[in-house]
Amino acid sequence: MDELDYKALEQIPIPEGLEERLSTKIDQWEQEEQKAQRRRLFPKALRYIAAAASVALVIGVGYNLVSQERNRILAEQDTYQDPVKAQQEAERALMLLAVNLNKGMGHLEKAKALSDKTEKNLYEQLNVLKSYETDNH
Repeated sequence: MDELDYKALEQIPIPEGLEERLSTKIDQWEQEEQKAQRRRLFPKALRYIAAAASVALVIGVGYNLVSQERNRILAEQDTYQDPVKAQQEAERALMLLAVNLNKGMGHLEKAKALSDKTEKNLYEQLNVLKSYETDNH
């Protein structure tokens, strides 16, 4: 039975240029596979670079925060070593607090006045609607 198949296959005419076309197509497939491999390698490298950049960023931010905390502690120590300077700093901080508190109270009073005005308007409109409904019924 195998001989019949081979004989039948040998009788089929082979088109001209088939071998060259097949060879060209195989070469194209190999080139596409190589390009695909390169595309797969690039994202891996990119992932490693992104991970390294993230680690460097976290280390940099952590170092900066530690450095700022250390500088703040050193500045506080310098302030509290001299009692006169400490008193001046405390007075300055309390004055700043008082100024900002007064500003906040002023804004609160304006907001309350606006709220009262809006509430008054709302009640007036509700009363007008109520009287309109009672007149029509």
